[in-house]
Amino acid sequence: MNAATRCAIFQRLQQANPTPTTELEYTTPFELLIAVILSAQATDVSVNKATRLLYPVANTPQAIFHLGVEGLTAYIRTIGLYRTKAKNVIETCRILLAEHQGLVPRTRDALQALPGVGRKTANVVLNTAFGEATIAVDTHIFRVSNRTGIAPGKNVDIVEQKLLKNVPPEFQHDAHHWLILHGRYTCTARKPACWNCVIADLCEFRDKTPLPAKGV
Repeated sequence: MNAATRCAIFQRLQQANPTPTTELEYTTPFELLIAVILSAQATDVSVNKATRLLYPVANTPQAIFHLGVEGLTAYIRTIGLYRTKAKNVIETCRILLAEHQGLVPRTRDALQALPGVGRKTANVVLNTAFGEATIAVDTHIFRVSNRTGIAPGKNVDIVEQKLLKNVPPEFQHDAHHWLILHGRYTCTARKPACWNCVIADLCEFRDKTPLPAKGV
């Protein structure tokens, strides 16, 4: 795919959604960090349901740390892998209090040193909370990047590096959100809605799906 086509793709995504953002609900960088940790192998919907109950009670490192693993588990047991996540969140809160004055660090290395925080989670926090032009490659972005031809690669690291290289600078901050939302609602895994896609004529996917027949 050439640079002009990539630029056109992001121009259309921008026109369709000028101010994209995460679907996780949060009001502070800390709330976002915890929500992203909880969202691993879980849906944003399930995380939001849990944090709507948790955050009014505890939404700071100190408050959540005081809940302890068992106390936190009571709020997040509806989320997949909740036992491991509860331990990671409590330890993350301990580290934030002990080493970062209770604040979310703004460097990738410090973020990735927190339990339950990998490169993808760090990228989400850096991008969404702190405005950095990072791209967190999840399953949706990996699929869209490969299927469309924007940034094909055999693994998430290759796709991330290609996106950082190939996405025009003016679109890099919001590219993460455009691609994940496109993969979540249009370019879905089993049956992409190519007939309802704003970039269908620019996409290099060969097996585009037609408009469903009425009644199907």
